[in-house]
Amino acid sequence: MSPEIIGAIGLAIMIVLVVSRVPVSLAMLLVGVFGFTVITTPAAGLQTLKDLPVEVLAKYDFSAIPLFILMGVFAAHSGMATKLFDATRTIYGGVRGGLAVAGIGSSGIFASISGSSLATASTMTRVALPEMEKYGYKPGFACGVLAAGGTLGIMIPPSIALLVYAILTEQSVGDMFIAGFIPGILGMIMYSLTVLIMVRWKPHLAEGGQPTSFKEKFLALTGLIPFTVIFIIIIAGIFFGLFTPTEGAAVGAFASWVYAAFKGMGFKMLSQSLVEALALSAVVFFMLLGAEALGKFIAVSQLSYTLASTISSWAVAPIVVLMCILAMYFVLGLFMDALAMLVITIPVVFPIILQLGYDPVWFGIIAVLTVELGLITPPMGMNIFVIKAMAPHIKLSEMFKGVAPFIVSDLLRLVILVAFPILSLGLLGR
Repeated sequence: MSPEIIGAIGLAIMIVLVVSRVPVSLAMLLVGVFGFTVITTPAAGLQTLKDLPVEVLAKYDFSAIPLFILMGVFAAHSGMATKLFDATRTIYGGVRGGLAVAGIGSSGIFASISGSSLATASTMTRVALPEMEKYGYKPGFACGVLAAGGTLGIMIPPSIALLVYAILTEQSVGDMFIAGFIPGILGMIMYSLTVLIMVRWKPHLAEGGQPTSFKEKFLALTGLIPFTVIFIIIIAGIFFGLFTPTEGAAVGAFASWVYAAFKGMGFKMLSQSLVEALALSAVVFFMLLGAEALGKFIAVSQLSYTLASTISSWAVAPIVVLMCILAMYFVLGLFMDALAMLVITIPVVFPIILQLGYDPVWFGIIAVLTVELGLITPPMGMNIFVIKAMAPHIKLSEMFKGVAPFIVSDLLRLVILVAFPILSLGLLGR
């Protein structure tokens, strides 16, 4: 049996394991190690199983992940999110749908510190949903707004998804963060426009906001200062080469802790934050461990290179192949976690992208955006289920109905980013 066939069988087995509710990380690890052993030798397989954890856990680039997670946890526990939403609510006071726009803006800004879509969705739901229900917003629409806003966490830097993509494909983390800035801001703008269009088309979705004076709006800007300062320190430091992304993560985590300590975070809350960050980091690292094992298996099977050679011989335009890959991501997103999709598929599709001559940084942005769609599309819709857990009184069907306009907005954004690569690569001078 040829290595390519063994590789294909291994991927099929992994899909069966995932569908059977085996954790994605464990499925990748089992298939990767056993597949590698079958193609090589049992001794080589055992050596790989021995060396793999050290290779992953000792890799310097990966140390940025727990630091960014810790930064987000500190931001969530310090009251930053509440102050942020109050500020944006005041700024958009008097606008019909202003609370929803404030929810989008708050989610985008919080995502720039959190780096996680699920953390952004859960935190902003806790802060914003009670206020939106209090002021007469339709529950399904309010949940749709917050679920969509949470997805901004996967794109706006510093993003854990962009960080993982950069490491898996050996791209510059700084380049990925900078490339994600404009697409992330574009997402905030398009989501906000979607809210304004929906409340104008269907006024019953949201009540008119409570008017605020210009002075109140101006003073509310102070609520944005903590996030703005931390964001600028990280992105400017990376962009101007003052420190590496890992060092930037450490600086951001320290700055978030200083703010939290200033706001009264005691030893007990500090301990809880550290434990929470450690638990989240363990989940991510186990997934990366499985991805590394699967990547070694795919490499020795030559499956990805065979696929790349086969596809490059097809008499079709490269854009057709790209659309097929993005369609695959969209379908997988209906059933799988976003980060899991990336770590499973990148070893297979990345050689194809290079073979077609596409910019790897640009592809990373549109791939992450497509993966992002899976966070709000049924039946998986991780962001929706996170919000459902926090708002059990709202029907799941209403939530999915409320998020539908934002799925259309994301599809339109995907078309724009594919048609105009300069939006992703312009800040990099490409």
